[in-house]
Amino acid sequence: MQTLAQSLQRRSPVLCVLDHTRTVADAVAVLAARELGALLVTDRNDRVIGVFSERDLLRRVIAEGRSPEHTALAEVMTPSPVTATPGEARESALRKMQRAGCRHLPVVADGTVIDMLSMRDLLFYELEERASEVDQLRAYIQGSY
Repeated sequence: MQTLAQSLQRRSPVLCVLDHTRTVADAVAVLAARELGALLVTDRNDRVIGVFSERDLLRRVIAEGRSPEHTALAEVMTPSPVTATPGEARESALRKMQRAGCRHLPVVADGTVIDMLSMRDLLFYELEERASEVDQLRAYIQGSY
């Protein structure tokens, strides 16, 4: 099983960060423009204090009839997000996300968020690894190794 660091080496970091005082409308515009499903929310000292996702938009803004233009991210974000480290195994990160019921996982190194992975990212990496293993087994069985 690969570590998150090995998975992260295969792509450029995907980080989107907004201040907690920005509005939901601001966040939606950024998420749409960057084609992302979530972003990090920071406090006045640039510390990560939450994650705002499409799920938060639906459950805490739209479903509650809040105005995206007048609602601050701090009011509707998921606070204190679960995080992972680069040395963590992908399987461990997936279990962590499953237990927390989240779909986005900030990856933190030396106290700094270096990337954010989605459940989809991790599952795609897992599928690619499995496909490679199947190809190797086929080659072995067919004697073309």
